[in-house]
Amino acid sequence: MKDLKVVAQDVEELLKATASQTGEKIAAARARAEESLRGAQKHLLEASDEAAARARDAAGAAADVADEYVRDNPWQAIGIAAGVAFLIGYLIGRR
Repeated sequence: MKDLKVVAQDVEELLKATASQTGEKIAAARARAEESLRGAQKHLLEASDEAAARARDAAGAAADVADEYVRDNPWQAIGIAAGVAFLIGYLIGRR
């Protein structure tokens, strides 16, 4: 995705740089480049949306697993939470 963003930026700069150029071959090349740029931007947006959806699904799955663990082991969960709270309090108190 990072490489595609760089390519898209380069194409945009190329299109801006050749805006004043005339001729049939330049016009055709600009048209192809603009079309490719639109396609790349569309794919980047789709890939970004898909990655965000996957991250939300993974976070939801992790929350479900944590919820199930807490329901199955409530006292252990309370002990872990107390230990983490103590550790955070200790670290903050040292400052």
